[in-house]
Formats: sequence, structure tokens, C-alpha cells
Amino acid sequence: MIRRLRRAYRGMRLGTRLALGLGALALVVFAVVGTALTTYMRDYLSAQLDDQLGLAQVAQSKSIAENGTLQGKKYYRWYYAVYDVSGGAAVLRKPEEAGDLPADLAPLTSLARAQAGGRTEVLRTARIAGEGEYRLRACEVEPGVVLVSGAPTDDIDATVRRLITVQVVAFGLALAALVVFGRRMLRRGLNPLSDMAHTAHGIASHDLTESAARLPLRADERGGGPEVEELRTAFNTMLEHIDGSLAVRAEAEQRLRRFVADASHELRTPLMSVRGYADLFQYAAANAPEEREKHLARLRAEAARMGVLLDDLLLLARLDAAEVDAPLRVREADLVELVGEASAAFRASHPQRPLTVRPGPPALRLRLDPHRIRQVLDNLLTNAAVHTPAGTEVSVAVALEGETAVVRVEDAGPGIPAADRERIFDRFYRVDKARSRDRGGSGLGLSVASALVRAHGGTIELSGEPGSTVFTVRLPPGGLTDR
Repeated sequence: MIRRLRRAYRGMRLGTRLALGLGALALVVFAVVGTALTTYMRDYLSAQLDDQLGLAQVAQSKSIAENGTLQGKKYYRWYYAVYDVSGGAAVLRKPEEAGDLPADLAPLTSLARAQAGGRTEVLRTARIAGEGEYRLRACEVEPGVVLVSGAPTDDIDATVRRLITVQVVAFGLALAALVVFGRRMLRRGLNPLSDMAHTAHGIASHDLTESAARLPLRADERGGGPEVEELRTAFNTMLEHIDGSLAVRAEAEQRLRRFVADASHELRTPLMSVRGYADLFQYAAANAPEEREKHLARLRAEAARMGVLLDDLLLLARLDAAEVDAPLRVREADLVELVGEASAAFRASHPQRPLTVRPGPPALRLRLDPHRIRQVLDNLLTNAAVHTPAGTEVSVAVALEGETAVVRVEDAGPGIPAADRERIFDRFYRVDKARSRDRGGSGLGLSVASALVRAHGGTIELSGEPGSTVFTVRLPPGGLTDR
């Protein structure tokens, strides 16, 4: 039975369980209050009855002492007995009226004997056979004479019973109202929790295995107090975090798919070329020996191009993986000297491109990987040469802003449209989609440059307008050394 009750209680909703718990607590409080009130009322009425007995005995004692008779017998069912205790035993005097004495005299006689041995008045509650509970009081009227008076406690018991009845009815109604209205209020206050539960069930019905899966659901119902509001905020924050993570995952999957597709497309062209030149080399070896060297040189060029592409992809993969043995060999180097070497190489490979090295500090020594920073500079300068018309001016400048080393590569070309600037550092991204790969490259140059700068703890930014494109590389102050 107890197990069934426990199971039934556990199966109730939280609002019902809280209401029942509140009702049980109220029941205990009502019981304590009712007991205290009933005890106080009984004691109060008993004290009043004792006072009435005392006042009556004062008048009766005076009457006995002066007149030898009892006077003031005005209460119904009150009993009066006068005992002579001068001889050591309680001897009852003849009553004035037959109704003054009950049929059962034992309780009155016992009280008279008790009063004979003491000086103070004796009070006692006793049951008189055939009459019920009585409050008995004994006092010494004069030496050797004791007056015992008894008053029924029926009125007190009736009053206490009526008080208990009123309390039971009032407390019962209050308890029922408390449980009913308390349950309604609790259910209203717990409605936001139900809303969160429905939201959770709605989320569970979503298929999160798809790459484009999102969580548009939120717990929007208000109310419930600060605690429920705090829980709702935490719940919605968790959903936003999950939604954001799903968005990041979806974006990463899309980028991975695009990256794989672009890499496959980029690798397919040199592979097709290698296969074609290999077939031509085989044909020339058998039929036109004088053409073999030309086909072999083209075969080597395509293989070298494919090797550069694979090296860039491997470098980006290692940088993305944040390997412990990251592809950086950091040592102390002069950034100004690296810019000078990159500028000299650019002039040699692009003699038709005017390049200006703007004045700056004579030396700027940092802790960096000179080979990788040189690769960044070469990629930025090559980008300026490839994507601008012949004769376009290119400039490079080195500066120290505070504790940050800054390199700016600027060209006076047509600029990059604003719509393409956000994706300019994406892998395999080209501003001109129709540009041939022979001229435009694979679209990894700026991606490699951005990844290498981030690996050094720096940043690379694009700014400018039509007629001016500026790439700004900032290397952190932690790489600076004593100059």
C-alpha cells in the first residue's frame, strides 16, 4: 500500500506535489495553532471557574462563621459540604438542603482530609459518579471546619468542543482552499517550465544530422519569477549556443566541400597536363626525337606547378591543425632586410612593374620565421603584379607603430570590389572567375599569407578604393627584439 502511494505521488505533476506538500505543512501549522488555542481556552475557562469558586467560598465562609449557615448558593448543580476535621477525621455535617450533596461523597471527603493537613486552599478536578467531571475547592472556614465546594466542568467541555468543531471546519475549508488555489497558482507559475519542455520535445523532433540543421525554437513564454526566468535564460542561451555550433558546423562542412571541390578541380588540370605531356613525350620518343626535350620541359613545369599547389595545401592543413611542430622555424631576423630581398626579387621577375620601397626604420629585428614571412611578402607582391595591368605602380613600406611592426603593400590598380573583400582570403577564391589559372594562379596565395601571419600571432587586412589597394600586415610586439 505504501509503495502504491509512493508511486502515485511520484507520478503526479510537480504543481500537484507542491500543492500537497504545502497543504501538509499548512495542516501541521493548523494543528499546532488549534492545539495551542484550545489549551489556552480551556485554561482560561478553568481559571474563571476557579475564581468563581473562590469568590463563592469567601462569602459562604463568612456566612458560616457569622451565622452558622451557608448563603449565596446560586449556581445550578453546584455542591457544598461542610466537614468537621477537629478530631483528625473528616466528619460531614448535616447539609442544610438535600441538593447540597452529591450521591458520591468520596471525592469531597478526600479533598477535606487533604485540606485538614494544610493551610492553603486545595484545588482538584475529580470525577463524581453519576455527575461527571467537577472542579473541587476546599478552604478552612475556621479552625477545625473545612468547606468543600464543587462546580461542574460541563460548560467548559462544551465550549471547548464547540471551539474544536469551529476550528476543524474553518481549518478544513482553509486547507482545501489553500490546496486548490495553491495548485492553480503553482501550475500558472510552472507554465514556463512546461513551455521549455514543449520546446525540448520540439527540438527532439528536429533532424540534426543534416548539415543545414538549425534550432529556430526558443522558450519565449514569460513569467514564473526570477528563478524560472534565470532557468529560461540559461535554456535559451544553451539553445543559441547549440544553434551557433550547428551553424559553424554547417559552414565548416560547406567550406570543406567547396575546398575539396576546388582542390580537385585545381589538381585535375595539372594532372591532365602531365598525362598529356607524358603521352606526347612517349610519342616523340618513338617518332620525333627532336621534340622530346620540349615535351619533357613542359612535363616538368606542370609537375612543379602541381608540387607548389600541394605544398600550399599541406601548409594550410598543418596550420589549421595547430600542430605542436607547426611549420615555423622562429629565429631573430631583420624585417626591413626581408622586405628588401622580396622587393629585389620582384624587380627581377617583373621588370616592367615599377616598385617603390618607401623609407622607414633602417632595421627592425623580430623573432619570426624569415622563410615564411618572405613567402607572405612574395605572395602579396605577386598578387599585385598578377591582378593589375602592366605598368601599374606598386609600393611597399615598413613602419613601427607603437610596439607593432607594420608592412604595407599598395598598388594603384583598379581595386577590389567591396562584395569580394570579405572572401578575398578564402581558399581558391578569385575575384575574376573567368581569369585563367595560368595568369590568376590557384587562389591560395592570399590564403597562405593570411594563415602564416596568423601563425605568427599577427593580422592581415585589406583596405583601399578604386585606384588603390592596400594589404596591411601587423606583427605583434611579442616578436620584437632589442634593436
